[in-house]
Amino acid sequence: MSSARNTQPKLIIHGGAGSSLKGGVEVVRRSLYSVIEEVYALLQQGSSATDAVIKGCQLLENDPKFNAGTGSVLQSDGQIRMSASLMEGETQRFSGAINVSRVKNPITLAKVLQGESDRVLSDYGAAELLREMNAPIYDPLTDLRLQEWIRERSESFDKDMASVIAEPELTEARRGTIGVVARDRAGNLCAGTSTGGKGLERIGRVSDSAMPAGNYATQNAAVSCTGIGEDIIDECLAARIVVRVTDGLSLGEAMDRSFQEAYQHKRDLGAIAIDATGAIVWGKTSDVLLCAYHDGTTLGDTLEWTADTLTGSPT
Repeated sequence: MSSARNTQPKLIIHGGAGSSLKGGVEVVRRSLYSVIEEVYALLQQGSSATDAVIKGCQLLENDPKFNAGTGSVLQSDGQIRMSASLMEGETQRFSGAINVSRVKNPITLAKVLQGESDRVLSDYGAAELLREMNAPIYDPLTDLRLQEWIRERSESFDKDMASVIAEPELTEARRGTIGVVARDRAGNLCAGTSTGGKGLERIGRVSDSAMPAGNYATQNAAVSCTGIGEDIIDECLAARIVVRVTDGLSLGEAMDRSFQEAYQHKRDLGAIAIDATGAIVWGKTSDVLLCAYHDGTTLGDTLEWTADTLTGSPT
């Protein structure tokens, strides 16, 4: 798609999915819209889809409300292990970091790895890369996440996972991931996804966020997923949607078919996507998808989306 010029930039982001937002809609909306406005302005100024996705992921990772970067949840041993990936549609190159610690923006590791021959690193390898980058040591732990872990430890970790939003009074949602999908003026697509994991899980558990199941892009479509990682992996959701677009389905049709299958399999997940035509589509089997978008004329979100269908779009 690099031969295209002056196409309309498109942007969609998510901050997770789950069961309820209670009274916190406006709080989450302000956070999402702030990211959309800053990143969409960059796309309008000519930034590449890749640069826009990286910036959007960094902004979401820096917001302690979301379970990625600062504010990431703790695994059962009290340690934070984060994962992130980046995939450029034009080059169709995937890169990612798995279960990394002591870094402010895991998506930055994925960015650096785009230029490497070894493009997916786990904990020790990622730590060595950070040393090579002379990246400052950073502690992403927040008091809210620490207190959450202490509380759950006192209850013998009865819950399966931690809260998606680090505001206990706002939400019961429990599927924490952030993601950004963009199309730039040249028509290029990119997707990025980052997470702190489920929280309270077995030591070293790996999410879908640093796999093609949870983050995938080609010249035809780009997808970022959120929800229960194991469910997303079992559906190979992001790659499945993109392959269906490549095989001739519209993005809406590909999302519809994939989410119908996920629903039948009783999966708990969500996804955001943009295709080469600029179509924006989202989907969820969970109750709530924390998503916002800019389609070139309208800024909107899915925070109060209650349609009977499993997928939707701005039009």
